[in-house]
Amino acid sequence: MSKRLMNGLLWFLAFEFALGAVTKYWPGDTIFSSAYSVKFADWGYPSWMRFVVGALEGAAAVLLVIPDKRTRFLGATTLMFVLTGAVTTHIVNHDPAVESWAAPTHLLIMGIIALANWPADWRDLLRPPTGPAVTAPTPHQSNPVAPTPPGRSAPPTAGSRTPVI
Repeated sequence: MSKRLMNGLLWFLAFEFALGAVTKYWPGDTIFSSAYSVKFADWGYPSWMRFVVGALEGAAAVLLVIPDKRTRFLGATTLMFVLTGAVTTHIVNHDPAVESWAAPTHLLIMGIIALANWPADWRDLLRPPTGPAVTAPTPHQSNPVAPTPPGRSAPPTAGSRTPVI
């Protein structure tokens, strides 16, 4: 998948979830459905739970559009947890498929995005991001990051051995 297409998909999904977060905070009926305060109460949750879900959706939407694999992974996995709860809620409450098709569809999409941005090592999620490595100058080096001109080999360092012929 091209980078532009992937970025467009992520921005579209982030817009969807940001809009969903706003509707969770909306006090009355929306153009999409009835008030979420009523829906959450009908599903058996306290009406304030919509604020928690809305905050998680909004934060995850922001994480999806930050161009870093770690943040996209965290955004997608956050939405996977929220969407797992949504799918479970729709199943337990026997909601018709017309009302509940979006949650499992988005759960599948977020699973794919999470797998595409999976870190090589899970501990990478806990480490601070690293920038380009710059080494400290040694006594025999005047500029530690100076590139070697083409056609020339790098000068020997203090710990390197030169071959004896």
